[in-house]
Amino acid sequence: MPASPRSSRRPHTSPPPQDSTTDLVRWAAFSCVLVPVVLLWYGASLAGATGTALGLAAVTGVCRFLLRQSERGAARMLAEDRAPHRGRHHRTGTGAHRGGRHSGG
Repeated sequence: MPASPRSSRRPHTSPPPQDSTTDLVRWAAFSCVLVPVVLLWYGASLAGATGTALGLAAVTGVCRFLLRQSERGAARMLAEDRAPHRGRHHRTGTGAHRGGRHSGG
């Protein structure tokens, strides 16, 4: 028996947007744990591995902050591009001034 058209239709649901910054930070956090473990495995001192982990965590934190700030700036610029430009600095006319009397050229 063929399926009815109603039962075969599913509402169109798109997957949630991929947040590349979150993925990048997750991999960086994984590295912050993995690198010191590998260093200890190969005989580095506990202090050296701890220092490496703290350094990687600091770099990861700064990179996360800069990436988020960049994303906010890009979103702000995109919103400004979509908004209508009106006002003193965004005139729509092609001439120097609109209205008034003009001499015939």
